[in-house]
Amino acid sequence: MEFVKEFATFLHQNGIIRFGDFTLASGKKSSYYVDLRLVPSYPHQFRRMIKHLQGKIEVETGFDSFDCIASVPTGGLVIASALALETVKPLVYVRGEAKAYGTGKLIEGVAKSGSKMLLVDDVATTGGSVINGLRALKEAGVKITDCYVIVNRLEGAREALQKEDVTLHHMLDILEITKMLHESKLVSDAVLEKVQRQTGA
Repeated sequence: MEFVKEFATFLHQNGIIRFGDFTLASGKKSSYYVDLRLVPSYPHQFRRMIKHLQGKIEVETGFDSFDCIASVPTGGLVIASALALETVKPLVYVRGEAKAYGTGKLIEGVAKSGSKMLLVDDVATTGGSVINGLRALKEAGVKITDCYVIVNRLEGAREALQKEDVTLHHMLDILEITKMLHESKLVSDAVLEKVQRQTGA
């Protein structure tokens, strides 16, 4: 729990999580913005994040329950790569769309039919990008029961993945982060209320 609090503060202090009025890639309005692609620029915090994620997977899923780590570019792939390196697990990733040259593959890496994979991404919102990757892997005969993200935005990803028979795990959720920052007097009551409204809390 101590790491989670420290990490939430680190995210805020370095502008990795910002509060205000933002328009997301989907066109949706948001009272905050999370860009975890900045974390690898802080190698000590990045490594601590990966080690914490590794510990969480060990406890909640177990490394013997899957053969390989899978991800979707770009944010999740950096995290999955570091995790694969730490745990000495094979890595595959699913492109947003099949490349229009060479082999035209959608899945990069060795995705053996019947193998069990653990899906990793950086942030979960509605679960869309993860579900696209998940379906491509399932079509290749891969089995996936669990997905891990660093931050859950609490906007339907858990429920969407549940329909695919996949359990979503997160290191932090946006409400938890905002509450911790509010307790430390780093964000105002108004910011907390906005995030609570956005997540339906």
